Amino acid sequence: MQQLLHCWCILATIILGIETSCDDTAAAVLVDGKLRANVVSQQLEHENYGGVIPELASRAHVERIAAVVETSLSRANIDKKDLTAVAYTQGPGLLGSLLVGNAFAKSLSIALNIPLVAVHHMQAHLLVHFIDDSFPTPRFPFLGLTVSGGHTQLVHVDHASSFEVLGETLDDAAGEAFDKTGKMLGLPYPAGPNMDKYAALGTSKFTFGKPTVAGLNFSFSGLKTSVLYFLRSAQDKDPDFIKNNLYDLCASIQAAIVAILLEKVKTAVKQTGLKQVVLGGGVSANSGLRKALEALDVELFLPPLPYTTDNAAMIAMAGHLKYNEGALDNLSSEPKARMSI
Repeated sequence: MQQLLHCWCILATIILGIETSCDDTAAAVLVDGKLRANVVSQQLEHENYGGVIPELASRAHVERIAAVVETSLSRANIDKKDLTAVAYTQGPGLLGSLLVGNAFAKSLSIALNIPLVAVHHMQAHLLVHFIDDSFPTPRFPFLGLTVSGGHTQLVHVDHASSFEVLGETLDDAAGEAFDKTGKMLGLPYPAGPNMDKYAALGTSKFTFGKPTVAGLNFSFSGLKTSVLYFLRSAQDKDPDFIKNNLYDLCASIQAAIVAILLEKVKTAVKQTGLKQVVLGGGVSANSGLRKALEALDVELFLPPLPYTTDNAAMIAMAGHLKYNEGALDNLSSEPKARMSI
């Protein structure tokens, strides 16, 4: 029986994906493009600091990565010697965290004599849509909107290895805008999920300054500053203003951020003629953004909520697609804290 299983594995394309771009240590296994295991070890200790501490994150990755990879292989019932290739997050992200995944993936590549596939983290957020037949899969080419704590981009995607940035944030990312304005309201880090929850209980009745940016680029720093001065002025008159208006403030801030994103998506659809819009990244879980995009006259692809946060399933899927295209890496590749899509 074991010999038959090994023979079957030899015929299959088995990809191990490793994700260590920030504070989650993750590994996943795909067999012929189908997810067999997806393991994530979250570092909750960063919540005490109001943000991710890079040194703590990299140390935790070192401590956890071997066990996380072994767990993913065990759950997938795959022996590591049957792996076809190993995919890992090359960047962007925290350099110390990326180095851990890079070193581990290279070690496996050398030890098992299998190909290495370097994956761009934000590309993977869009390519995760190809992972499961249980939800709709886009067709190339399509328009991608990636929204996270570190990135906000509109991308023309021709195939798994061809991404063209049409527009991106010139300062803060959308997720950063949620976190920073949420902090002003006294919300715990990360503020996005709580702001989304409270926004559903409030009304968007406050207005804030809206940045004017040419083309398809974004800007959120002006909105953040507008909220800051608005709150200062309101609290001078009423020290309990935030407490008494928390739900409406969350609804108003969320509506302002979503409006900026929505305007650029509409323009991009008109300019490119692309009717498929694919959403990806941590902020793609935001219910206000999802509802606004669903109202557009486009074919919309929303990621299932488990795939909106950092995970290795998306890295394995991107690795699978790139492996099939022959887009392999070599052992001289290095992690990159910043890299274009």
